[in-house]
Amino acid sequence: MSGPRKSQPEGARPLRRETRVNHPPQVELPPGNRPLTPPIYQSVKYEFESIDETLRALTGQRPGFFYSRSGNPTVRQLELLLADLQGRDDALACASGVNAVAQTLFALTSAGDHVLCFVETYGPTRQIIRRFLARFGVRHTLLSIDDLAGIERTLATVPTRLVFFESPTNPVTKVADLAAMTRLARAHGALTVLDNTFAGFHQHGEYDVDVFVHSLTKYAAGTGDVMGGVAIARQELIQGMRPDWGLFGAQLDPHAAFMLTRGMKTYFLRYRAQCAAALEVAGFLAAHGVVERVRYPGLPSHPQAALARTQMREFGSVVTFDLQGGAEAARRFAEALQLFAVTASLGSTESLVLPPQMMRPKDLTPEQAAWSDIRPGTVRLSIGLEDLDDLRADLAQALEVAAAAGDGTARGSGAPAPTGA
Repeated sequence: MSGPRKSQPEGARPLRRETRVNHPPQVELPPGNRPLTPPIYQSVKYEFESIDETLRALTGQRPGFFYSRSGNPTVRQLELLLADLQGRDDALACASGVNAVAQTLFALTSAGDHVLCFVETYGPTRQIIRRFLARFGVRHTLLSIDDLAGIERTLATVPTRLVFFESPTNPVTKVADLAAMTRLARAHGALTVLDNTFAGFHQHGEYDVDVFVHSLTKYAAGTGDVMGGVAIARQELIQGMRPDWGLFGAQLDPHAAFMLTRGMKTYFLRYRAQCAAALEVAGFLAAHGVVERVRYPGLPSHPQAALARTQMREFGSVVTFDLQGGAEAARRFAEALQLFAVTASLGSTESLVLPPQMMRPKDLTPEQAAWSDIRPGTVRLSIGLEDLDDLRADLAQALEVAAAAGDGTARGSGAPAPTGA
């Protein structure tokens, strides 16, 4: 099919070339003919046949797209896919994981509200709650995810709008009691928001969580080359969040949405393979003499191993452990690794490492920092898709280097914590 978008009167002169390049021939697939891979709708603007139809769309009386800041077909496909995997009705995608956290918090709170949050939480999330929301009159209580008695006491005594938490937590993989957390929140009229990035899109959906947030940069993308975030919830919550969501202007680009949807085709293969490898790595580390403790929910030695088994089918690709020799041993270990990049993020096909110098919580009191359980020798690994024997060999040689640090040389580092850890 050729010609401009709207039909020209019969006998009208042909368009000049300067006009044609802005109104190229239209190609429409015949009925019953569709692409196996959906196209990228790389368009900001959409139009309807008339102003009346445009107004009907803008007022929600008919489906359609008008401006990509409020909706895009490629982005919408990704949202519906992720909502389905998480077992919810609807979703809102955006430009990054931390943006999904921020927009969810701003959309669901108002001045005078109270948020219950935890030290075992992604650093930027704590900063959004404690710095930005506080500027607008939103109060918070900061506890440890282990403190169920404190959680119940707070909810019983302080009217609370949101309980925001992670499971497993970043970086030490504590496991929240989802049934208890959601039950207590529901009993006291609070919404629950779970950062489910570590657990993935196919886990925890059976629990009474109101909103799931994910960094799509991790397991959705899988290859570390595209960023995105999403909030997933029942339809009435998403519909209430949508107007505020669009005003932040951090919409996901259609091409990024296409790449994330493409990445999701291998999501289960990658996630399960990485989890299986992580369990093997965790067992290998636990048996090594220079390792004091391994934190991986799939190991029987994990403090919440039984709880993890009741809540999860796979235990994630993050393995956190503590090295003898403290921060200096951890530094030597990380720098000696050949196959693990010293960088932020997780869930990608290549393995990554974060030493304690890049994970220290800068915004916590000494007591709160102790709750976080990030110790001088704490190291976080994200296991990729390399050959398992190669990973074990690399870890073994790096552990030998770490052992040379001794037990009295922990000096630490003033390096700032990365915002994408």
